[in-house]
Amino acid sequence: MTARGAGLAIREDDPAAAHARELVALHLAAMRANSPPGAVFAFDVAALKGEGVTFWTAWRDGAAVGMAALKRLDAADAELKSMRTHPAHLRQGIAGALLAHVVAAARARGHRRLLLETGTGPAFEPAAALYRARGFAPTGPFGDYLDNGFSRFMVMDLASGLASDPARGSAPGR
Repeated sequence: MTARGAGLAIREDDPAAAHARELVALHLAAMRANSPPGAVFAFDVAALKGEGVTFWTAWRDGAAVGMAALKRLDAADAELKSMRTHPAHLRQGIAGALLAHVVAAARARGHRRLLLETGTGPAFEPAAALYRARGFAPTGPFGDYLDNGFSRFMVMDLASGLASDPARGSAPGR
């Protein structure tokens, strides 16, 4: 699937391709530089090629400028993984376009919730602000994650577009 808009094309891609490996390396380096030991859960190339994972790159003017992945957790839930904009292309709407693409893909696949894990602290605030603005809300650990004091967990109810708590199984206030 390829999406286009504002000079940006998003396409399903091979995370082992040279352009993708560069983005993955940038992402992993940033996560390691801004996270305590044992609190980096970003996928490497091998994990991005894993079963149940779909990987996309965003392209502008012939260059790969961003990436994101969707991991199927089960029939109801999916996880946003390894979303990154190349540092030379920040603040150009790339992350928002990738996020919208992943949300649409998760909905199209019939998932009811989209979850994510990200860090806390200044390096992670721009991403957290984007997630909140797009309808994600705080939730507790999910899957194999544990509360480690650093990770931030968020969820979006894909059926309603409202954030929800998977532990309760519904949107807040329901």
